[in-house]
Amino acid sequence: MSTDNKKSIMGTAIAAALSVGMITVTDTAVAGKGPVEKCLGIAKAGMNDCGTSKHSCAGQSTKDGDPTEWIFVPKGTCSKIVGGKVKK
Repeated sequence: MSTDNKKSIMGTAIAAALSVGMITVTDTAVAGKGPVEKCLGIAKAGMNDCGTSKHSCAGQSTKDGDPTEWIFVPKGTCSKIVGGKVKK
């Protein structure tokens, strides 16, 4: 096996290991928060947690406080935030 092939295989293996680690960290971080709820109308532009009828991904909101955009907050918090409405 050539040196270039070994480097390519090693690079692919490292990238795969890092991506698995990132997925694990993300899931743990979300799971560690405890109970959460979806809160509409408080997300900053580009800081929403998931899609709406306007787009399909997190981070794609275009304006602050859009009433259709939402983020996860600790359960019981949304109703305490000005402009926040719990998404059912």
